[in-house]
Amino acid sequence: MEINSICLRTMDLKDRASLATYEAIGGYKVWRDILATKPSVESLIDKIKASGLRGRGGAGFPTGLKWTFMPKDHKGKKYLICNSDEGEPGTCKDTLILSHNPHQLIEGMAIAAYAMGIEDSYNYMRGEFLHQYESCEKALEEAKAAGLIGEDMLGSGINFRLYNVLGAGSYIVGEETAMIESLEGKRAMPRYKPPFPANYGLYGMPTTVNNTETLASIPVILDKGPEWFAGLGTEKSGGTKIFCVSGHVEKPGVFELPLGTPFKDLLELCGGIKEGRSCKAVIPGGSSMKIVPGEKMLELNMDYETFSGIGSGLGSGGVIVMDDTTCMVEALANVLHFYKDESCGQCVPCREGVGWVTKITNNILEGNGTLGDVDKLSELAENVEGRTICAFGEAFAWPILSFLEHFRHEFDYFVAHGRSMISGSKSMIGND
Repeated sequence: MEINSICLRTMDLKDRASLATYEAIGGYKVWRDILATKPSVESLIDKIKASGLRGRGGAGFPTGLKWTFMPKDHKGKKYLICNSDEGEPGTCKDTLILSHNPHQLIEGMAIAAYAMGIEDSYNYMRGEFLHQYESCEKALEEAKAAGLIGEDMLGSGINFRLYNVLGAGSYIVGEETAMIESLEGKRAMPRYKPPFPANYGLYGMPTTVNNTETLASIPVILDKGPEWFAGLGTEKSGGTKIFCVSGHVEKPGVFELPLGTPFKDLLELCGGIKEGRSCKAVIPGGSSMKIVPGEKMLELNMDYETFSGIGSGLGSGGVIVMDDTTCMVEALANVLHFYKDESCGQCVPCREGVGWVTKITNNILEGNGTLGDVDKLSELAENVEGRTICAFGEAFAWPILSFLEHFRHEFDYFVAHGRSMISGSKSMIGND
């Protein structure tokens, strides 16, 4: 048997998270070969570049290129951090890897660390991931006992130390510099950049932060070849991607598909829209991405270049589907309810802005909107965008701007009549 997926290959086996299961499908073969032959780091990085792998956490930055930012001549410590925080609403992909295939992640982290000359790494998991943390801890102990992780692994003279860390439960800690602050025992607040983590990261040392899905892809790429992986996707988006589909579909679920797959094919895998209704709108990559009208979405392919080309983003792959009974005022209010609670409060535009837009949207939703409120929403969002230390400002500004771009008439109607223009509207994400 061969490794040929990121997280789903072992799902049908009894002890799917165990070392024995992972080795039975070819796991650690790549890592054992590296420990035995000690290939050049340049050759490994070139293969990752050739594969077209892009960061799966949301930004989609080319992984191989990111690895080259790690300084080669640094004499002190260097660090690798796996971002397993996964706090983006609509996203539940990394949890499957952590729970059911932790060894592939461990192998991917070990390979990445070798390629960048790193000996110390951390797998940072969100505070709610108790089961996932236990699964990763058990896998790490198995790997250590087998001599695959630790000091002088398999007599190679190579060292690699990995530590699983459980956070306190925070959306903002998913931002890489906020995660670094948290690992240092500080409040999770993003840092000014530059300097970037590759030069000044954890404890002031060069640091690379990659997403769980990204690192778990590495053993597959090197096992089957970068050309194979690149061939699964498009010219600028290599390989497969995990999509988490929720909302008004018949069969919500998690699907690993080649990048470039038409959205209509993904929707078909989910059984289509509930009750045979029409697709009104889709948030394509987690709640911080710009919304896309359903008619347009049905024409698109699921890859990075397609969505950047229309001003949105594939993001984390959290696909939130809304049918024609959805009130867009209510949907936006639910999104902003989340971001209001999750702002770290460091930047004035973000701290004050998210409170104001949430208050205005709620006033409209309660039937108390006034003339000019919709324009105020747009103005506030535009003043926040690009004016915060991290991308949290865009995370709540982009939904506002895109909702108003495509569905402003619903907001204007709500202000004018004190009620939704959508009869029998139903919520996608419940307020609490």
